[in-house]
Amino acid sequence: MNQEIRIHSWPCSYYLDTSKQWVSGRLSLTPVAIKFTADKTGELLVNFHLSSISEIKKESSNLIFSSLTILEKNTKHWFSSLQPNRNVVFNILEHFWREQLLSNQGAGAEAGALQSTKGKELTGLLAGSQKRLEDTAKVLHYQGEQFDNIMRGLNKIEGDMDVADRLLTELESPSWWPFSSKLWKAPLEAKPKETATVSDSKNQEGIIIRIPVIITHRTDSNVKPGKLTLLASGLEISDCNSQVIHRFESKDVDDIRVHTPYEISVRQRFIGKPDTSYRLLSAKMPEAIPILEMQFSKKIQFLEDALGFVGAGESPQVDLGTSIWQAATGLLGGVVQPSSPVGGGEGMDNEQVQLQSQEKISESETKELKQILKKLKGLALETEAELERQDEALDSITTSVDRATLNIDKQNRRIKKLT
Repeated sequence: MNQEIRIHSWPCSYYLDTSKQWVSGRLSLTPVAIKFTADKTGELLVNFHLSSISEIKKESSNLIFSSLTILEKNTKHWFSSLQPNRNVVFNILEHFWREQLLSNQGAGAEAGALQSTKGKELTGLLAGSQKRLEDTAKVLHYQGEQFDNIMRGLNKIEGDMDVADRLLTELESPSWWPFSSKLWKAPLEAKPKETATVSDSKNQEGIIIRIPVIITHRTDSNVKPGKLTLLASGLEISDCNSQVIHRFESKDVDDIRVHTPYEISVRQRFIGKPDTSYRLLSAKMPEAIPILEMQFSKKIQFLEDALGFVGAGESPQVDLGTSIWQAATGLLGGVVQPSSPVGGGEGMDNEQVQLQSQEKISESETKELKQILKKLKGLALETEAELERQDEALDSITTSVDRATLNIDKQNRRIKKLT
């Protein structure tokens, strides 16, 4: 993903130490850097990486009120007159700075693995694919449980309709018929067991992913940190103390707008009262958007700044498609048979041989790749089997609904005759 994408920008003033004066301009945040551009000259006065920041603080003095300071290495940058307010800018900058620090904890390991970049890249590619497939399996599993609940409900309806049919038969039979009072008592004993089964399945909940977010409610200017939890049944927004602010069931979500790869808005429409809308910003949002796209495919909309994100993730680890399998089989084939390189010949010069030796995958990486591929194959087969089962369940539900509709119509006609 393009690291120069602008996540947010705010009008503000920056204290230029060289000329001892405040300069008006815009403070901009990208996924990896903070920049300040002067309004009058268009000059880029500040440009440093998030990982170089030591501290972000809200400060003030006798001359400077409501200011934000950023300590970058040994330089302290002062920003004031922040719009819409200092707290909004502070919360967003601090969130992306902390997430950048967390993501950079493994930077040292990457430096030591430069000689096996192909293996690491492919391992990350397949590991990301495995995670995506596991998330898909969770959603399908929950949908399967919903189908099972519907089938149990339809079976209960059919049982109740059998009782109603026997009651109608009793009412239609002559008063002298000796067996009428015993026709409908037996099925009532199975009722408590059915309700218990439904209530047990209702308590099961599947958490797919949970990420830290910056929350804005409707058009409020204030923002606050919290968490977004993607569930198989919908999504949940909570504060830093894990207290639920709002929960959207899947059926409650009317639209999801992807403003940038890092910012989305979720809305539920109402007639006669304001919509319920939340705007969510997160450095981890690129991990959640593919899951949202899968769950709410007909309700999600990518706006202009996020169009480049469709079909492409933040890194190769988020991509999913046939290229994964082509790359895996091609590279694994080269590892299994290193003596016969693709396109190689006896006339290959020393530079080509050296380049090829640098791109070989180590034995440990090969074993790891094979294990991931084995898991992927198992997950793919399980997902395919679950989809087939759900197709059969859907056909059964349709048949049961049609049968129940015919029975209701039939019983309505019988009731009219009795009345």
